[in-house]
Order: sequence, then C-alpha cells, then structure tokens
Amino acid sequence: MHRLLAATLTLIGLLVPVASAAAESGVVAADRGDTAPRIFQGRGFDTCQAPDLATMRAWRASSAYGAVGIYFGGRARACSSQANLTTDWVRQTTDAGWSLLPIYVGSQSPCVNGSNKNPYRIDPDRAADQGGTEGEDAVSSAKALGLGKGSALYLDMEAYDIGDTSCAAATLTFLRGWDRQVRAAGYLAGFYSSADSGIKHLETAREAGTADLPDAVWYARWGVSATLTNEPALSDSAWASHARIHQYAGSVTESYGGKKLTIDRDLLDAPVAVVD
Repeated sequence: MHRLLAATLTLIGLLVPVASAAAESGVVAADRGDTAPRIFQGRGFDTCQAPDLATMRAWRASSAYGAVGIYFGGRARACSSQANLTTDWVRQTTDAGWSLLPIYVGSQSPCVNGSNKNPYRIDPDRAADQGGTEGEDAVSSAKALGLGKGSALYLDMEAYDIGDTSCAAATLTFLRGWDRQVRAAGYLAGFYSSADSGIKHLETAREAGTADLPDAVWYARWGVSATLTNEPALSDSAWASHARIHQYAGSVTESYGGKKLTIDRDLLDAPVAVVD
C-alpha cells in the first residue's frame, strides 16, 4: 500500500483484518470527516454508461454486487455523453446502498495498444504538465458530481508496450503528475490497467523506489479466479492492504430484476468515492 493511504487509514482506524473480500461485502468505514477514505470489500462491476436508477435499484436488490464503476471524466472516455450521471444520480445511487468507483480515462500512453486510443496519446515532451492538468480536471469533474475529498479517483490507462523504454518513461511521468495533483486536492489516486502492462510497469517502479505512485491499483486479468492475492504482476506486499481491485472478467451480460447490462466484473478491497 502507498504510504499516504496507509497512514490515513491507520489514523482513522480502518486497517482491519479481512478474511475474504469475496465472502464479506460492504463498506468498512464510518463517516468521520470529509477526508476519511471509504473502503469497499466485495463484488463490483463497471459498464461504459452509468445505468439508469431503476436498473441500479433492481441490481442492488437482486445481485451480489455492491460497487459500480462510473466513467466520470477524461478526454479518452469512450462513453462521453453519460446522460444518467448527475449529482442526483450519485446521491440516489449511494442512498440505495451502492459504493462508487470513479474512473477517469485521460490521455493514453504514447505506445498504447489499440488504434482507437491513438488520438489521445500523451505528449512525451510535456508529460508531467499534461498529467497535472488532467489531474486538476479529474478533481473538478469529481467535485461537480458531489464526490468529496477522500474519494479515490482511478486513472484508466489502457494496455501499452512496456518494452518501449522511452514510451514507458513518458507514461510513468504523466501518471506521477496526475497523482500529485489529485493528492494535493485531498483525493486518493488510483490506477487501472492491464496486469501485464501498466500494473507490471508500476510494480517495477515501486521496486525501484519511485515516488508519487498511486494509492490503490485496479488490475485487469481475465479468465482466472477472482482473487486479490497471488497476482503474478505484483509482489505480495505491494498495495496489499485495502488497496487492490481485480477485474477478473469482461464483456459479460447479466440480468437482475428484469434489467440487463453488459459489464466487467470486479473484486474489491479498496477505497471508493466519498459522497458529499
């Protein structure tokens, strides 16, 4: 776990043993001030468009899911319209018992895999400034939805070629700039990527003692058991306590209460949004 998150959680008394994140689902936190992180343990999902409130209520009543990823900003966000994602939606969804995972799809690695993200590549010559600017935008967008200080904001960096050293360096520089800006505003910095690209790259940076790394990681590794341990890309001690999300399946269709969605499945023991 990043030292900042560990210190904050220790201060507010949230570092508690967790026997199984899959077995116990819920928020491990009390309302103890505007900056107190909230930790969700259990099953979650993410989907491109924020579902309507009727769907969210039906799924909360009938499914095992308790957390939902929301794509709240970023210039590379695939579903940019987000007609349902309003402050009222945020309030009513959390009042219904959901925890929210805010996802920001900003500029992508210069060597991103997939041509659809090419228009949004990081400029290596100004990666740090670009990261800081987009971190500021992420905070502004979060505040506009009523996501308060102490919320974790997850930067989505799609898979990239970590063997390209100059590209990887620019990507890490951008990420660190984003982290610094988000953290300076009182939020937690999270990071989503493929386990074998961005997460592996991040672990290498952590082992090298690099500063300004994320407080929590969200790694995509599909086709394996849903678990928060024994991830090949991460040391067992890395982001080990209340700081991991595993996206273990993608593009699956499920229906609860007569409401159907195509989702990615996640297992969490990690910080989520704090709703003002």
